[in-house]
Amino acid sequence: MAHRITWIEAQCSFDASPDETVLSAAHRAGVALPSECEFGGCGTCRVTLREGHVQYEEMPLALSHEDAEAGFALLCQARACSDLVVSTERLLDAPTAQRRQAKVLRVEPLSGDVTRLVLAFDDGQPFVFRPGQYLNVLLGELGARSFSMASRAPLADDPALAEFHIRRIDGGHFTHRRLGTLRAGETLDVEAPLGAFGYHADDYRPIVMVATGTGIAPLRSMLSEMLADGDTPPITLYWGARTADALYLHEELEALAATHEDFRYVPVLSRADAGWQGVRGYVQDAVLSDQPDLSEHAIYLCGSPVMIADATRSFVANGASVRYLYADSFTFHHAPPVDVAA
Repeated sequence: MAHRITWIEAQCSFDASPDETVLSAAHRAGVALPSECEFGGCGTCRVTLREGHVQYEEMPLALSHEDAEAGFALLCQARACSDLVVSTERLLDAPTAQRRQAKVLRVEPLSGDVTRLVLAFDDGQPFVFRPGQYLNVLLGELGARSFSMASRAPLADDPALAEFHIRRIDGGHFTHRRLGTLRAGETLDVEAPLGAFGYHADDYRPIVMVATGTGIAPLRSMLSEMLADGDTPPITLYWGARTADALYLHEELEALAATHEDFRYVPVLSRADAGWQGVRGYVQDAVLSDQPDLSEHAIYLCGSPVMIADATRSFVANGASVRYLYADSFTFHHAPPVDVAA
């Protein structure tokens, strides 16, 4: 028997069968509930159950038994046991996504396998988005490829521009084959802005940001706006990579740290050579070595799902609250696995 799911803030309802997750039922009904990783590791799809009950095949990583007893649920793993009324009261307000045509302005290398792509929109309308969101490049029958905005929203010198950092995926249709052939003046069909990731100013807690690879892109977008505002709590950014040449924004982030006393940048290398003088190991371990008690922090994770799952598990074990933990897992949310962006 199907159960009726009512989403308070969107003022809409849909049906979910007991053998599917609530998020799957929402996708089937065309209801855009917030989600990112879709494997229970990030907490983006966390809601408050105002009415009804759910069950899980196993307890999701980003939901404690205490949170479940307090009435919270993760819809990517939850199955309805009754009619539900759910609330997403902590959702960020975000502009409505639109399909638009974007013109390629610049394509240039940032590192051996990361390319900067700058797009311009010629329809006379500024490109409005919340830092942390992403854009879909529409490829017809091949589907879409998703890339997070790396620039402030909008770019100060031109509100119709947006910047992206795209890592080459071997065999990927867009990142490997098409990106290298793009030239200034060509056009792409896109849909934007998308995603629920972004800064929650109402938390006002010391912030820990953790990125791997091009997961730095949405965090750079967020930082650009947060530091310009001047009214943010202390921020520490940990950026993990294998080798130093993969830290393609290293000098820029060092300069930001030098000019903003409440911003600290910690690069972490897992395969550093003998000349590396910085932190070694996995980025999530570096966070805990530095800050073993995370109970007072808001945490933003972006990058590989392996890092996010491990960081979520270990951070919660060291006091972090999933209420203040936000994640953007590139592989599972951002389009087909042949062409992920992390």
